Amino acid sequence: MKFLLVEDNLDLANAVCERLKMDGHVVDHADKIADASAFVDTGDYDLILLDIMLPDGDGRGFLKRHRAGNNDTPVIVLTARSQVSDRISMLDLGADDYMTKPFDYEELQARCRAVLRRNAGHAQASVQLGDVTLDPVAGQLRVGAKTVTLRNRELRLLELLINAPGQIFSKAKLADRLFSYDEDVSENAIEVYIGRLRRHLASSSLQITTLRGLGYRLDHA
Repeated sequence: MKFLLVEDNLDLANAVCERLKMDGHVVDHADKIADASAFVDTGDYDLILLDIMLPDGDGRGFLKRHRAGNNDTPVIVLTARSQVSDRISMLDLGADDYMTKPFDYEELQARCRAVLRRNAGHAQASVQLGDVTLDPVAGQLRVGAKTVTLRNRELRLLELLINAPGQIFSKAKLADRLFSYDEDVSENAIEVYIGRLRRHLASSSLQITTLRGLGYRLDHA
């Protein structure tokens, strides 16, 4: 999954980024609202982690504009404010969850997983399609009785495809979702990961179809 972290405390931001990357996620970091807005305007994210007190304004204004623009990307607010009224106002503005600083990093990771599951319409951690089961938390793909542990980008690529069967993803779109803004990546890298997934899915009822000039689509036989 691809996350946007909006946080001006660099020590905290680095620690959160490191934890999320350990889970295999791609993370872009903005320390100002202006930069966060630029990231959102030019890229797609699965989850936004949003600080409230930022150098160039209040994160609640960003959240309000985010929802006013019909953007349904889930948002977890990171706040030092512990008053119930503050938390209620942020939820009313459209936040999906909040965490009060200081927080436990493992709890943050668990809350991220829970919000992502709810947003995808899954109550459980695992996703099943046909005879294929994907467990993103364990990083495992199960085809029939066979279980394979996926590498991070294989896992995130399959997550994208299996949560949107029949949807066409261009190489550029996949590259944007699998790599952070400052990573240099070629479209050939996407072909490599697609090839690996095809080998893993070879004996399943799923197949990744190439649509020349358009991209890739996960089909269920």
